[in-house]
Amino acid sequence: MWKFLHPYAKPERAYQLCQTLQPWFWSLAAVCLVTGSIWGLLFAPQDYQQGDSFRIIYIHVPSAILSMSTYVAMAVAAVVGLVWQWRTAFMAMIAMAPVGAVMTFIALVTGAAWGKPMWGAWWVWDARLTSELILLFLYMGVIALYGAFEDKQQAGKAAGVMALVGVVNVPIIHYSVEWWNTLHQGATISKFDTPSIAPEMLWPLLINLAGFAFFIAAVTVVRLRSEILRRDVHRPWVQALAEQRENRRAV
Repeated sequence: MWKFLHPYAKPERAYQLCQTLQPWFWSLAAVCLVTGSIWGLLFAPQDYQQGDSFRIIYIHVPSAILSMSTYVAMAVAAVVGLVWQWRTAFMAMIAMAPVGAVMTFIALVTGAAWGKPMWGAWWVWDARLTSELILLFLYMGVIALYGAFEDKQQAGKAAGVMALVGVVNVPIIHYSVEWWNTLHQGATISKFDTPSIAPEMLWPLLINLAGFAFFIAAVTVVRLRSEILRRDVHRPWVQALAEQRENRRAV
């Protein structure tokens, strides 16, 4: 079933795939983010309780959701790397880590900015906020552990194990508002049977969520390409690629 993925265990094929996907991801990210942001920030109606301050949801919610999704994707890449010994899986894992960390940081900052007018404080040790902060530390730990090894294959294995251990925090973040009595509001966009947000507010949020996802994918493939070139710099295919670029510049 997964045989179609096997060729991409080779760094050269993974690099070619990244090169193909990169312009599509950038284009889709630009279209979705521009559309969703303009619609949400300028044309969506005011919230009846929060007024215009609710509009931070169009940045906060996508970044928070994708901070968790990126970590899960990192853990999946770690499993592939550890079980099937794919170097490219470890490269993908570490390519995603800084992007996920930035998304987590954005979620925390925008959450604090939203919390100040709503709760009267920039930060409270709420269960969801605290577990999201732990997620940021987990990202930083994976990045630091990977950088601590000179042998990057061993670095990938060590960081992969840490990513797998840390993935237990993701369901804690998601269900924290149900398991504990917290200040943080409950689910909004995942309640499709009984939605708690008006459609004219929901659609720009979903578009922005897609835009953030495509943006993360675009930055990840850029980082993955760089990581592949760095790791395989002495391989013949990389040298041939460099020669092709030099020939194009010379023409």
